[in-house]
Amino acid sequence: MTTDTRHDSPTSPMLTPQPSFRVQTRVAHDADEQAGNLHGWNQTYDQLTAGCFVGGLTELCVDHMQVFVETTSHTLRQTCEVQKDAYWFGIPTCPTGSGRIDAQVIAGDALAFRPGGVEFELLTSAGYEIFGVVVKGDVLRRYAAQVERVGLAEHVPGTEVVPIGVARKERLCASLRQLLDDGAASGAPLSPFARNSLQASVLAALFDVGALPAAEPVAMSARPRRQSIVSEAREYVLVNRDRAVGVPELCERLHVSRRTLQYCFQDVLGMAPATYLRAIRLNGARRDLSNASRESRSVQDVAAAWGFWHLSQFATDYRKLFGMRPSETLKAAVGGRRGADSFAH
Repeated sequence: MTTDTRHDSPTSPMLTPQPSFRVQTRVAHDADEQAGNLHGWNQTYDQLTAGCFVGGLTELCVDHMQVFVETTSHTLRQTCEVQKDAYWFGIPTCPTGSGRIDAQVIAGDALAFRPGGVEFELLTSAGYEIFGVVVKGDVLRRYAAQVERVGLAEHVPGTEVVPIGVARKERLCASLRQLLDDGAASGAPLSPFARNSLQASVLAALFDVGALPAAEPVAMSARPRRQSIVSEAREYVLVNRDRAVGVPELCERLHVSRRTLQYCFQDVLGMAPATYLRAIRLNGARRDLSNASRESRSVQDVAAAWGFWHLSQFATDYRKLFGMRPSETLKAAVGGRRGADSFAH
């Protein structure tokens, strides 16, 4: 995590990624400084209540998306605008009535939404916290068409306030908080695959909570077809074992929506696609580690062969599934091999 009080220009290019792709946290002691700390926004903050202002911003900029949480100590009037061909989703955690967008109350069960290139006004109360997601338009449209199987052009929310339900809103805030907390705790730069996975997971969450339109319900195919979809997904992952295949790629490859893929995996295996496909790769790595002593392969070699490039995460996932570290599997295999060789002699 990087912490500073740098004042960045509010006219910085939209979603210009941080060179390190790390979560960054900034603290401001002036409303204008707070307004300038958010990348890619053209905005002005006016402080409306008396006292020493303190604002916080925790932000992650990746290739096509910006995720952040902002806290402000005093009542503010904000004029805001995101760059053209982008979309902003604002999810306040504060009580209903404590925030307004273009004079409309953001209810406790709702989020705020605005397209880029359109100036809007936010009025926020003291002690305000709001999560934000900004995504480039072409990326959102492509994801909607290829993964969710829905046309977005005529179905983008037409109002500033979008009701999604209290429980869904809380779930969305919790997932975004966890994402930022995990990134801040690790302090490590995100790999290209991790950035793509993060963007896909955030977009999926927006569709799941109803912030974006879902595809029309489709009749579920017969069980043999569901089993076939699961088998095809497994085979595709095994053929491409040297890299982590994500759910969006599978949807494109199998010509199914994300929801259909989820339904199939849940019905056939009782688990989510990503969970099962990660387990398949971890099992493959375990088998290779068990045989690695014959080929003088290291944990890193085996992890890379199965598309695990972040070794600490690989070790964490491996231990969670098998109850031991990858190095322990390799050590046991080497010890067993030596014992067999000694016995043979």
